Amino acid sequence: MGFADTDRAESDGSQVLGCEERHSTNGRAVDRIQADPVVDDELIVLLSDDGRTIGTAPKLASHHRETPLHSAFSSYVFDGEGRFLLTRRALSKKTWPGVWTNSCCGHPAPGEDAVSAVRRRLNHELGLSVTAEEIVPLLPDFRYRAELDGIVENEICPVFGVRVDAEPVPNPDEVEEYRWVDWPTFVTEGLAGRSEVGLSPWALLQLAQLEDHPVVAALRKPSPSGEAPR
Repeated sequence: MGFADTDRAESDGSQVLGCEERHSTNGRAVDRIQADPVVDDELIVLLSDDGRTIGTAPKLASHHRETPLHSAFSSYVFDGEGRFLLTRRALSKKTWPGVWTNSCCGHPAPGEDAVSAVRRRLNHELGLSVTAEEIVPLLPDFRYRAELDGIVENEICPVFGVRVDAEPVPNPDEVEEYRWVDWPTFVTEGLAGRSEVGLSPWALLQLAQLEDHPVVAALRKPSPSGEAPR
């Protein structure tokens, strides 16, 4: 997918994968990021196979070889130029450390709706403040299971699109680096498997359904009012 070697890309400024900007979080200020009141003692919402809430459990203790089905979300952020915000998970993350993926993922807290969770995590991970009206559903019924190094992800994970007009200020505990990329190039090369470092399994599954999604096309073409499409 044209991902360059990290050290080489940082040293020579090369642009890859249709990237117009590439940023590392090392040494970046993160004062725009507000503390996430959930993250220090985070609970995930456990689900039955038909999607009903059946309880809660600590997030870190629940991710293992037999991770129970639980609630999550994925989001895809676009800017006013139609570029997509690609992020790399922090190397300190317990699950999929250092893996490139969609803009932001997370878990709704008990009693929290998915849109509120998207807003909370975008602020915590990327310093982006968005309104509920700037978040639109893309794949409301997405569900997947994946495993890496003995840790399983097992989630009902609705996917949302978001449009922003601000530059991210990543939290280095969550995001190693980010790039603004050309969406068509990203999708085409991602689905073709031409990636030097690979994408998260959930992002690959989601891309297959988002490639020709009409709402994604609308997100990449700002409306005259500046509002996100519905």
